[in-house]
Parts: sequence; C-alpha cells; structure tokens
Amino acid sequence: MDANAAIPDAWLILLRTPGLGPARLRRLLDRHGDAAGVLDALRRRGDEEAGEAARAWACAPDAGAIAADRAWLAEPQHHLITCTDPDFPPLLRTVPGAPAALYIVGEPTRLWMPQVAVVGSRNAGAGGLATARSFARALAGAGFTVTSGLAEGIDGAAHAAALDAGGCTIAVLGTGPDQVYPRQHRELAARIGAAGALVSEFPPGTTGRPEHFPRRNRIIAGLSLGTLVVEAGIKSGSLITARYAMEQGREVFAIPGSIHNPLARGCHQLIRDGAKLTETVEELIGELAPLAGELGDHLRGRLAAAALAATAATATAQPAPQDRRADPDYATLLDALGHDPVTIDVLALRTGLPVPSLSSMLLVLEMEGTVGSESGGRYARRAAP
Repeated sequence: MDANAAIPDAWLILLRTPGLGPARLRRLLDRHGDAAGVLDALRRRGDEEAGEAARAWACAPDAGAIAADRAWLAEPQHHLITCTDPDFPPLLRTVPGAPAALYIVGEPTRLWMPQVAVVGSRNAGAGGLATARSFARALAGAGFTVTSGLAEGIDGAAHAAALDAGGCTIAVLGTGPDQVYPRQHRELAARIGAAGALVSEFPPGTTGRPEHFPRRNRIIAGLSLGTLVVEAGIKSGSLITARYAMEQGREVFAIPGSIHNPLARGCHQLIRDGAKLTETVEELIGELAPLAGELGDHLRGRLAAAALAATAATATAQPAPQDRRADPDYATLLDALGHDPVTIDVLALRTGLPVPSLSSMLLVLEMEGTVGSESGGRYARRAAP
C-alpha cells in the first residue's frame, strides 16, 4: 500500500493549523497519543496551549487545502514523513524543536545518509565559490551527502558540485516543497529532487517568509553530522545554522580568510567561539568519519528486519549465493560495485534501482560475504578468498 495514502487527514489538518507550531504539536501528541487524538481534543474542547484559532480551524478546516495536499502527495516521489514515523531522520529526531513532519521530494531514505552541511554567503566571492565546490566534490567522493539551503552563492555552488561529482545532495527549503526560491534555481532544484531530496516542514503552496529561513537553518544543522561555513559576514544567516549546530552538539568547521575580506569575519568569529579552523577536506572527513560509521550502523539496523523478512519470504525463489547473477537486478548491482567504496546513492545512479531495493540487496550480499560496508555509508566488493 502507498505509504502516503495511509497518512490520515488528521495529520494534514494539524500541519496547517494556525498557532500550532512543531514544538506545540509534539507536546499535544505526547498528551493525546496520536494525530487523531489531538484533532479530537481540539474539536471537543480546544486546548489552552493551542488557542481559539486552532480550535476554529480544527472544526472547519479548508477542504480545498487538504485536497491540494493529497493531490501533491499523489505525485511520484512526493512523501510526508511525520515525527511519529520510524523513518523520520534519526539525527533530526533528537533536536529540540524539531519539525513535526517533513514534506519530501525524492527518496526519504536519503535523509538517513551521513550528511555535511555546506553553507555560506549568498554574495560569495569567486574564491569562496571555488572552495565550496572543491569541498562539496571531495565530500561527495568520500560518501557524504552535501546538505544546504538552495540559496544563491555558496549553497547553490555546493549543491551543484555534489551532483556533478555523482554524489547526493539535500536541499532544505524555507518554502513549501512545491516552491523554488530563488527562482533561478529551478533547474538545480529539479536535479536535486531526482538525485537527492528537497525537504520542507512547510505545506505545499507556502511562500517564503523571513521567519521561515531560520527554521530551515535549524533543520539543515539537525540533519547533518557537522556544518562547514565557507564564507560568511558577521550578520550572515549561515552563522544561524552554525549556532544551531553548536547548540545541538554537532561539529562546526569554518574556513579562515583574509582579514581584509568582510566575508571572512563570520568564519573568524565562529573560530573564536570554538569552531574548528579548517583548511583541507581531509581534516573535516577525519573528524566526521567515525560519526558517519555510527549512523551507517543505525541505518543498517533499521533496514535489517525488513530486508530479512523480505529475504525469508522469497528464499525459495532466490538463486543460491553463488548464482546471484541469475537475477538481473543482482547482476546489475554486482557490475556497478567495484573494490573502491561507493555510497548507495552512487549505486542508485549507476544501476537505476531504487534505494530501498538496493539497501535490501546490499544487506543480503553483505551477509553472504560478497560485499563489505565501509565508513561513511559506503559499500565495496570483497576480494575472493
């Protein structure tokens, strides 16, 4: 059954309820058990914490808006993952004030991959843009997903470079998932949706507002193992992302610059505040690789039960381990794997197979000893004994 079809209307109504922010909604879920319980409580007696506007909406929601949300979810690769769903990203789940739900264009499991936020000035100089591209390419090549905010300047350069390197990138939006801001990034957004994921906590149709972008920055930091600030002025929004990362106990890296460059001052301030002065991508990878390995173990554990159940159900139909190439999908995967570790997203691009199927197949091959898992969520063929 389509997972989106199983999402109750109660969730769609609550996510559009005025005065019901993510933290408040989470508290109400704890109090009333589930979305239906929250909605019923609002309709029957209201809730002092939510207010009268919330009760009025709960009693008479805009049916057209809810129908539009359903229509958006019916489109291919459109998803809604709620905070009560086991597929909600584990790193983001631990963040205070985490969103109550995420609208996603792309494959939701990509949000479980080890991510590094690469952020910086919208008005970056040529040197800053070149640095962002260089780090994003290297991070993608090392198996990390590059996460940013689709803004002009450093964000856009990092997204594009990760895609050009054959890696995965995630864009967190300050608008609804059907909106692109800035407009000149429409083509880039389409590429990200196809090979990565576009993510928003705002319902479809929501336009960008100034107060949305700090909330976007909170999600960028919350999804990522660490945040790299390439260029930033003292009042840059990138510093907000870095501050969120510090508050969340995540690593923050800052690239130093000339004392005469105003776009280096934000990075220098972060370094004074405890961010790690970073000159090479190897320094960053060295810090984050162990954390990426822990996240990879978490992901494999999440997938293991489903994969084993699927394997047991089809055991009689599956070829023996030495005959995996009799299955066309396994043959395609084995041809795409080499002895140099690659991420599951690279394999998805090489094979055309969906990520969930690849995850199950890789787990089977790993249990059979054909494939080994590496740090950073990467996989490689094991040498024959």
